Amino acid sequence: MREELFALLADLVAIPSTVPPGDTAAIAAHCEALLLPEYQTEIVGKGNLVARMGSGRPSIVFNAHADTVDVGKRAAWRTDPFKATLAGGRVYGLGACNCKSSMAVHLWLAREIARRGGPQRGEIVFTVVGDEENLGTQGLAHLRAAGIVKPDTLIVAAQTRNRLVLEERGVMWLRVTARGRAAHAGAPYAGESAILRMQTIIAALSGIAERVSPSGHKSTLSIGRIRGGENINVVPEECVIELDRRILPRDDFGAAFSEIKSACEKAGASDVELLTGTPGFSAPPGGPGVKAFSEAIGAVTGKAPEPLNVVGASDARYFARDGVEIIVTGPGDGADSHMPNEFVLLDELVEAARIQSEAASRLLGLRSR
Repeated sequence: MREELFALLADLVAIPSTVPPGDTAAIAAHCEALLLPEYQTEIVGKGNLVARMGSGRPSIVFNAHADTVDVGKRAAWRTDPFKATLAGGRVYGLGACNCKSSMAVHLWLAREIARRGGPQRGEIVFTVVGDEENLGTQGLAHLRAAGIVKPDTLIVAAQTRNRLVLEERGVMWLRVTARGRAAHAGAPYAGESAILRMQTIIAALSGIAERVSPSGHKSTLSIGRIRGGENINVVPEECVIELDRRILPRDDFGAAFSEIKSACEKAGASDVELLTGTPGFSAPPGGPGVKAFSEAIGAVTGKAPEPLNVVGASDARYFARDGVEIIVTGPGDGADSHMPNEFVLLDELVEAARIQSEAASRLLGLRSR
């Protein structure tokens, strides 16, 4: 298993899929070749692979993204970023942790399911997608919008050290505009400063209370960008901020947006625009996927599953409104990715493969080897 997983990961690391340009066609074709002819496959959109076996319900979908961040400063790498290097139990290489480690595990699992005769009930679907690092909609979101995958249980790869993420906060990005009246800076009383008006709006936003969920998630608000004024000697006519709002897993998305909009408008905002966003999700504790993975973790590690709260948002967010049971898990630590000398522990790949194989057996009724 270790040799097979390392070989799979090494082949994936060797295929560039950096953003920019975010081209995942070659790596999708490579994965497709590994899964034929046992799986029905198709390449969808811009380099997204869908491979399925079986039919009916439940539909169990494993998803991993193939795109990576760029190399960055090549001199900072101690190894070739496009060659998987095993040293001290660590596999180094660009994307080795995020997210090609999970891709290797999913490929191994797909082949293992085929070796065991396929699902005895329902279907298994593996998706390899792009556009994740770009926070775009041409990857998993595209498969959902086109109705190509309709999971009952969706397992999305992320660097959790094989812990289970069963909740994610919702995220919304907003643009708030304040307008004033331009005037000569020598006579500022003749105009109305949009920047000073925005100062009032920002103060109102700071008054929105932080909330905490029973599982320890916190709602947050962060202003990430501000722009205002044209010249130093002109009273600014317009000021714009863009902000990031994270809401609790069970918060109503529309109500959360209305809270921000109302606070800004009462403070003098001219316009409050929702740029993008999705609600949070929370997997039911007794769901079949949660039960299967919890039992699998216990069987493989001898320990109770450890839930994990994360600060970011995964591609799973696109299914938050669909009543899908969502689980986010995978080998690797997010702190070890998106930087030079990215690595993943080979032992974690082996552990992930064993856990996911055990969980798939429970969900799909796989034959014993």
